[in-house]
Amino acid sequence: MEFTTLVRDLEVWFRTFVLNEWTLYQAAIIGVGVIVSVLLGFRTEPLVEARARRIKGNPDLLRVIIAFMRRLKWLYLVAWLWLSTVIIARYTWPSQSWILATALTLVAAWFVISVLTKIIRNPTLSRLVAFASWGYVAIHVLGLDEPLFSALDQAALTVGSLRLSLLVILKAIFFTVALIWLAALTGNVLAHWIQRSADLSPSFKVLISKLVKIGLMTVAGAIALSATGIDLTALTVFSGAVGVGIGFGLQKVVSNFISGIIILLDKSIKPGDTITLGHTFGSIRDLRSRFVSVITREGKEYLIPNEDFISQQVVNWSFSSDFVRIDVDFGTSYEDDPHEVIRIALETAAAVPRVANAYKAPVCWLTGFGESSLDFKLRFWISDPANGLTNIRGQVLLALWDAFKAAGISIPFPHREIIMKTPVELTRRRPVDDAD
Repeated sequence: MEFTTLVRDLEVWFRTFVLNEWTLYQAAIIGVGVIVSVLLGFRTEPLVEARARRIKGNPDLLRVIIAFMRRLKWLYLVAWLWLSTVIIARYTWPSQSWILATALTLVAAWFVISVLTKIIRNPTLSRLVAFASWGYVAIHVLGLDEPLFSALDQAALTVGSLRLSLLVILKAIFFTVALIWLAALTGNVLAHWIQRSADLSPSFKVLISKLVKIGLMTVAGAIALSATGIDLTALTVFSGAVGVGIGFGLQKVVSNFISGIIILLDKSIKPGDTITLGHTFGSIRDLRSRFVSVITREGKEYLIPNEDFISQQVVNWSFSSDFVRIDVDFGTSYEDDPHEVIRIALETAAAVPRVANAYKAPVCWLTGFGESSLDFKLRFWISDPANGLTNIRGQVLLALWDAFKAAGISIPFPHREIIMKTPVELTRRRPVDDAD
């Protein structure tokens, strides 16, 4: 009997709602809107996207713009559904446009969510967040959120005075991830804007960017904990024990973080500086919260902890000035005029393109009378140490070789003479006969 009643109710609902003429009208309007929107999107999306890719600016913002251009068909469908809903609602009863209004809300929500989640660089995570967010909106629009939330709230675990339900856990995860993601996005946009400022020093730009990101992350975490409604006083003992353990485990992390703040405040190094730390020679590419990125001439990128820049000796080739002095040692024969050698060496060094003649002219000194040569030291300055030191030495030495060869100046090499005080008699041994 109950089964018969259920079948009868379903039949009545199907006839009154599904087979209703206004339901069919709304379904037809939605179908036409989908076809028109797809056709318009197919024609306009490639053209608009090609023009949008010419925009220069923040990468995250550009990803959102490109994602917006690729989803113009959804925007066209939103406009179509909105116009249809307004017309039907004006000339008929509002209940006769309920399907259109619901479809409009769901399509608009999907359009906004699918565009914003493209900021997430991981494609799988981006799709997961998009579907989860749109699913929540769909449940809310269809009026199924209260029964679902009630069921999730009943699935709870009580620990002392603390009650943890599945609803609270999901809310905490959702609010924490959403707010931290929003804080990271806002921090990246503001950091990019700060980096474009011409009035701030490079170190100060990095410092402000990091403080902005840390502040936004802290505020996001506090808001997320407050929004979930969890009584944090019930976790005081547990959080204290966990905090002590985390503190011991993160000593190096905290040390590097504080060292990074100190480096930014004292401006000892900044992006673009050429430094030597131990056996590492290269230019600073980026300053991070935990490490400094140093890229060498070989293309290797070293991630050096910030603590090493505080506790070890660092050679900053461009701390107060970009000019660096380089010494080149060479020798010539005793038969050559040292005055002429110095003149040729100075002219040759001044002709090398990377030598900074405008800052200080090259100098050359006779430094000693060696065993086999007259020893000279050539000194000159360069203004681009990041482009390498060994290569400029090689260029100057090669230019000296060519100039000395053209002038007839010889570069000697050591000679050794062996004097035998006791005469040595050399005899030739008779070949041994095979018959012997």
